[in-house]
Amino acid sequence: MNERIATIRPIARRSRVRLSAIQALLQHLGPGVALSAALALLAMRLGTIGWLQHYGISALTAAIVLGVVFGNTLYPRLAATAGAGVRFSKQSLLRAGVILYGLRVTLHDVSQVGIAGVLTDVLVLTSTFGIAVLFGTRILRLNRATSVLIGAGSAICGAAAVMATEPVVRAKAEQVTMAVSTVVVFGTVAIFLYPAMYAFGHNGPFHVQAQAFGIYAGSTIHEVAQVFAVGRSVNEAVANTAVITKMVRVMLLAPFLIGLSAWFGHHAEHPRTGYAAQRMAIPWFVLGFIGTVVFNSLALLPLQVVTAATSFDTFLLAMAMAALGLTTHLSVIRAAAAKPLLLGAVLFAWLIVGGGVINLLVAEWLN
Repeated sequence: MNERIATIRPIARRSRVRLSAIQALLQHLGPGVALSAALALLAMRLGTIGWLQHYGISALTAAIVLGVVFGNTLYPRLAATAGAGVRFSKQSLLRAGVILYGLRVTLHDVSQVGIAGVLTDVLVLTSTFGIAVLFGTRILRLNRATSVLIGAGSAICGAAAVMATEPVVRAKAEQVTMAVSTVVVFGTVAIFLYPAMYAFGHNGPFHVQAQAFGIYAGSTIHEVAQVFAVGRSVNEAVANTAVITKMVRVMLLAPFLIGLSAWFGHHAEHPRTGYAAQRMAIPWFVLGFIGTVVFNSLALLPLQVVTAATSFDTFLLAMAMAALGLTTHLSVIRAAAAKPLLLGAVLFAWLIVGGGVINLLVAEWLN
């Protein structure tokens, strides 16, 4: 009996230690995570409102707006208590959200748009990002992180790409918010502009076909939600092709981030010696994203499970966006907003004109 008690006591002590550690962790992270979750839930509710959906305003966009508003009013009083949980939401939950984002894409999507869609996506992405870095850093004299974030958001998938790129470039909250705001502004303009362009091209002298315009829209519009909005405004044929092309473009996020990590690792300076470091910091969450895409392509999960998981992923990304907004100071954005907006405008013009030229050249070449 005494031997059994002597054996149980150390186990009980270890259990109490673990329980105390869990309680301490919850007390440390709980307030900030709860605040981010509350804003995310409100943003997701706003994202279901019909007129906001019509204009392509997604839950992620609403989350960052709510975060910025709350972060510049009431949050400073709570920062001491909630700061750790907000940082956790902005960093760790973001990576989890990017991994689950792969449930939106399958390898079958690539085959549906064919070589034309894939090649067009690759050329639009690389040219847009190249212009962002060169024009942003050399002409506008923006810092490299801001140029990269705006370039990633414009070239790939809007706010989600900006958030996924942030851990690689280690940008400040203000830089990320400026990039998100920029791509949201011009993506919203696209919602109104593209249907008018299709009406002019289809009914006018160019006789633009639905599939061709769908590839054009999917390869050049910023956000997935904005592509949905444009497609619904035109017709079902445009919507289907545009969304598939867009999802292939989303899948390019993985190789883009791996290449970007290699580039940043190559150009990073050692903090003490000043010499360029050659080590590549592997963004492990991107490998998780790739694995999720491959797993999703096997169609092993029921549709209801995938739907629930993508909804949960939207919640995680909305939490990360809300946390980002909470740590954003409007005074910093006001001091440096003109140049990021100008860079966004240049990239938007390139996506419309240069992206159109790329679409025409690829179609001509393949035909």
